[in-house]
Amino acid sequence: MMLRLTFLLLAAVVGSAMLLVHSQYESRRLYTELHRAIAESRQLQTEHQRLQVDKRAQATPLRVERLARDRLQMRMATPAITHYVTDDGAAAGGRP
Repeated sequence: MMLRLTFLLLAAVVGSAMLLVHSQYESRRLYTELHRAIAESRQLQTEHQRLQVDKRAQATPLRVERLARDRLQMRMATPAITHYVTDDGAAAGGRP
């Protein structure tokens, strides 16, 4: 009877030790994963800020005007090429 109790207690101690080792391992693994995720979050925030700066740089009026002129062959409106239209859709000033 005493031998059986001793083996039962020994098995309980070994099982408890194994659970302790496993929980410490999981804790360290999750801690490492957390810090990896925090580092990735910082990297993504930095990338987002860089992309925001690039976006603002791409949308400057000078760049938009240059792209419209070079790629789209657009030109500034001048009175010489401006056609005025009346409410009925006819060109004002005798132009068709």
